[in-house]
Amino acid sequence: MEIMKLTKQQADMQVECLSTLFANARLLSEEQIRSGRICTQEDRDNNLFLNVDDDEIYLDGIELKALETKSQIGKLDLVGKDIFQVIAKYVEVDGKPCVIEMMKPIDKNAVFSLNGREELVSKLAKSNDEVYNDTLTDTFNRRYFEETLKNAVFSGGVVMIDLDDFKIYNDTQGHDTGDAVLNAVVSAIKDCIRGTDTLIRYGGDEFLLLMPGVENEDNFNRKLKEIRRKVRRTDVSGHSGIHLSVSIGGIIANKEPLQNAVIRADKLMYTAKSHKDTVVTDKDDQDEEIGDKLNILIVDDSELNREILSSMLGVGFNVLEAESGEKCISMLEQYGIGISLILLDIVMPGISGFDVLNYMNDNHFIDDIPVIMISSDNSADSVREAYELGVSDFISRPFDAKVVHHRVFNTIKLYSKQRRLLMLLTDQINEKECNNDMMIGILSQIVEFRNGESGLHVVHIRTLTEMLLDQLVKKTDKYKLDSNTRHLITMASALHDIGKMGIDDKILNKPGRLTDEEFAIMKTHSMIGADMLEKLEQYKNEELIKVAYTICRWHHERYDGRGYPDGLGRLSSQVQHFLDKNSRGER
Repeated sequence: MEIMKLTKQQADMQVECLSTLFANARLLSEEQIRSGRICTQEDRDNNLFLNVDDDEIYLDGIELKALETKSQIGKLDLVGKDIFQVIAKYVEVDGKPCVIEMMKPIDKNAVFSLNGREELVSKLAKSNDEVYNDTLTDTFNRRYFEETLKNAVFSGGVVMIDLDDFKIYNDTQGHDTGDAVLNAVVSAIKDCIRGTDTLIRYGGDEFLLLMPGVENEDNFNRKLKEIRRKVRRTDVSGHSGIHLSVSIGGIIANKEPLQNAVIRADKLMYTAKSHKDTVVTDKDDQDEEIGDKLNILIVDDSELNREILSSMLGVGFNVLEAESGEKCISMLEQYGIGISLILLDIVMPGISGFDVLNYMNDNHFIDDIPVIMISSDNSADSVREAYELGVSDFISRPFDAKVVHHRVFNTIKLYSKQRRLLMLLTDQINEKECNNDMMIGILSQIVEFRNGESGLHVVHIRTLTEMLLDQLVKKTDKYKLDSNTRHLITMASALHDIGKMGIDDKILNKPGRLTDEEFAIMKTHSMIGADMLEKLEQYKNEELIKVAYTICRWHHERYDGRGYPDGLGRLSSQVQHFLDKNSRGER
């Protein structure tokens, strides 16, 4: 497209002329497009532009594309049930990049039949849902953020939410469990937010929550802690052993680029993640909640006992105090696992120490926060009940200061080691998965290099395989294609042409058309690949090898039966027999 170069006067005249053809037309500078802009009262009254929300209007998306590609881009979009044609055209005004934006409603009576318009509206709405919807969690996806929100100016709460220990659930118990965890967390978050709030699946286990109009910091903090509590109390259906928690970072943005606000919230989320199950906002007193010293909570109705313990531990720890079981529960809700250890009395008026332990078990705090019981009631029944409820240690009064300090320190150290081991396990699982993927990628690249093809061929095959499988599970539940199986098939697809390693270079890289004899040899690569995998005795029972075998052998079969090597049509009894044997662990 030839770039139109105009003076400011010519551009204004052009826009004025276009306004006679379109419902509205206007000139946008590069600065306005990249940073967002304020909607005029006239625009708002006439409802002429998309995405109007209170005082601010965000770009429709095509303006930035037109600016960056220096081209003209058009699209159809919906405002309510009205269909609009939107055009963004790149121009240069006095040597500066600009875009002329034009919009007009499509005349439904002149263009569409009675049913045609409703059908188009339905398809446009469905298309938007498919493009911007995360099919697993039914939230918006990252693409929605990147294409429609990233460059917007935003005011309100911006929150990053990360699932604690998600990698462990996903990799040790399977992707179906991981999917169930994600859906349970999303459901908990949605129960806490308004209809005007927007939840976006920002990464695999990260969510971005946008809360427009939020200004009060105290209310914002309370809402984020409500989300944290709701997630902690959520059960994952069919997985009673999983205890959920999230790390949350949040900021209140004031007319700032949304992408900048997200970066700030993300940094706070990582601060929270270092302690797990914690909320951190930009206005938090982090010295109190997440300081350098570990927090120890002393729970005792006796002020004297609290003072004695506090004096013993105050040098090495940040000591918090609760004079009752009720106050202890309140502080647990406030700090979460920002508390490193609890020293808990048994006998207290109101909620007793055992009641506190029951609460900690019901809400899974006991898994992450060690408890040492300190009591003069050292009867066998009390000690046994305390240990059954998950306490780490029991100290009887009167106590020695050095003993208390050492036992507190050792208990915290033990829990810290457990957490480090958990993180190490997560890293090892992640590394193993990455290494497997990398080795398959290297092997497939070698095959493609020998075949004279671009390594992108393998990437494209994997991408197409993943897309086809995702669509297949949406269309039918006939096949048992859980997320783990889909991942295996996608990974194994990279090995589809491994049998070409056994084909002569002269045939494999012949520039012209193959003779019938040469093509017959070329066709043997599917069986060569299958035989190579079948002879891997050490790994023959691995699911990846079983799936790769079926792909290598039958990826050139055709629906009409004219493929090779077996000339199968549809899902033949031979293939079905093989799949049935594999499902029983046979060969």
